[in-house]
Order: sequence, then structure tokens, then C-alpha cells
Amino acid sequence: VRMPPAIAVGFAVAGVVYLVDLLGTTRLAVVAGVICCVVPRVTYMGEETRTYAFSAAYAAWATWVLVRLLLDCGESKRWWFAYGLLVAFGTYAFLYFGLFVVVHGLTLLSSRPTREFVKRWIVTSGVALASTLPLIVVGFLQRGQVAYLAGQTTITINAMTVGLWFWTPWFAVAAWCLILIGLGAALWRWRQTRTRGPSLVMIAFLWMVVPGAVLVLASIPENSFTSRYLSYSAPAAAILMALGIEVLARSGPRRMLGLTLLTVVATVPIYLSQRTPYAKNGSDWAEVSSTIGSHAHAGDAIVFDDGARPSRRPRLALHTYPAGFAGLKDVTLKTPYQHSSTWYDRTYTVPAAEKLGRFNTVSRVWLVEYVTSGKSDTYGLSDIKSMGFTVTATYKTHSSLILELVRS
Repeated sequence: VRMPPAIAVGFAVAGVVYLVDLLGTTRLAVVAGVICCVVPRVTYMGEETRTYAFSAAYAAWATWVLVRLLLDCGESKRWWFAYGLLVAFGTYAFLYFGLFVVVHGLTLLSSRPTREFVKRWIVTSGVALASTLPLIVVGFLQRGQVAYLAGQTTITINAMTVGLWFWTPWFAVAAWCLILIGLGAALWRWRQTRTRGPSLVMIAFLWMVVPGAVLVLASIPENSFTSRYLSYSAPAAAILMALGIEVLARSGPRRMLGLTLLTVVATVPIYLSQRTPYAKNGSDWAEVSSTIGSHAHAGDAIVFDDGARPSRRPRLALHTYPAGFAGLKDVTLKTPYQHSSTWYDRTYTVPAAEKLGRFNTVSRVWLVEYVTSGKSDTYGLSDIKSMGFTVTATYKTHSSLILELVRS
């Protein structure tokens, strides 16, 4: 299930290489491709089961097709058709990909194409977005799925400078230095030449900044933003970093190679940290399943801590590593996620399950509590004890506490 995003990252990097080669040099294109491979947000979205890697790939290739059309004066109907498909598919992959119409619109303003070209772009983009109206409607109706963001502070200086793409403060400082150097040099060159047509640095800058600016402004009335929404802008940051490397190396091949390798080495600790057993939210579901499977017996009851955030609830171990729970009674289950209006199981509280008689024939209960900051939750523990159960054993895993309770 993790393989498709990994492949999508490969397509995203290829798109970056082709785009930079189209507007820059082959040497710069290779450097940009290498940097894109190791930007922490890119390496992260390449190993998680979300569609952000696909949105990055669509962004790179839609931008490449648009630039090709600009260079060819928009004469190819085939490429206009391809552009429309990429915009539509990209939006279906990730709803906020539709913001790339704004990015590309500003790109056209900076490139000053013909009126006929602009008309074709408006028609193509309009048809592409119109085809995604079913998704937009369903997304609006299901906006409650991310309503929890309103109660969180996700827009901070640290989140916007470090958390978006660079993961750690020290690497973020290095990355932003390269980006600012690349932008500064490009601005100086533009003031000297005042050239028209598509500009690599302008495209990368708009790609990196505009979607984030729109989403942040839209979150002012009520927060609905999280940093992973801007995953598809990570390749743009990689392009600007590569431009910074080119400026510092003064286009010298050996110096460019050295600076590129230095940047790659700097990301190695981050890459490794993303691939530890507990890298994803500290989840220890495999460990929980193994512990339960080693000590529980068929007919025992299992109760999970449902007080934690849905994405961190120990109950997810039941679905991701089911082998350890074979033969156990899921006494608090109300509606399985397959038949629920959400992506997670609906459950009863322990007292509600008791009233339904779910514990009547149970002599042993396994309670899995979520542990955060070294402190364990106590979800359902007192209710289970009130039924005459006593804690007889405890097992500590990375982020869970497993309690064995036996009826007195």
C-alpha cells in the first residue's frame, strides 16, 4: 500500500528535472532532481499512504506542459488536452490542487502571452475544474471531517518555516538560505535584462508561495489549515534550493557537486528518523498486537482507549495487525469502520457495553491505554474494575500500556 506514493514521488522528481531542463540547464536540472529526492517533506510523503505524492507529481507535470505550451505559443491541441487532464486528475487526487489554476494564472501574467493563448488557458482550466464539481460538492458536504483543525493552532512561525518541508530547524536554516540566495540572484539578473517569457525562478516562487498564502488567508475566519496540505509545493522549494546552489557554486561543476552532496548528507539523519519503527505519530500497533497475541486467550475481551485522537487510538492496531487479536471479543464495538460514516470504528463506552451484556460471559479483559508524554490514559479502567475485575499484569510498549484484568 506504500508503493504507489513512492512511485508517484519518482514521477514528481522526473517532472522537476524536465521542467528545469526546459527553462535552465541540464546540470541545474540534475541538481534540482537530486535535491527534490531528499527534501524531508518529499521523502515523508513518498512513504505514507496519502495522495500528497500524487498531487506533487501532477503539479510538476502540469507546470511542465504549461511551460511547453508557452514556448510553443500554444499551438498544440494535444498539449492543451494533456494540460486539462492533469489539472482535473490532480484535483481529484487532492482537492486543493485546484489552487494551481491561480499559480498558473499568475505565471501567465508574468510571462505576458498572447490574448489567444490566455483565452485557451481559461477555457481549458475552466473545463478541467468544472469536471471536478462532484468532488468539490462532496468535499464541502464532508468538511466536518477536518473540523477538528478549528481547535488547533497550526499556523505558527515554526510550522510555516520548518514544518512545511524541512522538518528540523538546522536544515530549515540551510534550505532557506539557499532559497533566498537563489531568489536574490534571479531578481538581480531580471533587473539587468528585463526578459519576457516564462521564468524558472518566478514559476518556482509562485508554486511555493501562492497555494500556502491562499490557504492561510482562507483559514483566518476559522482554522482549516495543516502543513501537509502544502506537500505539493515541496518540489518548488527544491528548485529554488538548487538555484541557490548554482549561485554559490558559480556554475562550477565540482563546486555544484560538492554543495549538492553536502545538502544530501544533511538530510540523512532526517531520512533515517522518518523510517524508525515508531516514526508515524509514535504508533506501536505492531508491538501491541504482538504483546496481546503472546498473552491473551481465545474468548478474552479486548477494550481499547477511545479517548485519544482518532489517528492515534490503539484500536487501529486491531485493523493494521489483526493476527494478535484473533479469537478475542471486541466488546465495545458498535459500528465497524466499513459501515460507518467515518474512517474509524464507532464504539460504545464501557458502561454502555456493560448494559448490553457484552461483559457477562467474560472472565478476562485486556485494556490498551494510550500513553503520551510518559503518562497513561485511564479510559474505562475504573468502569471495568467496578464490574469486579482486578489488574493482574501490565505490559508497557512504546506508546501504550496494556492491562490484564481478571474477574475476581
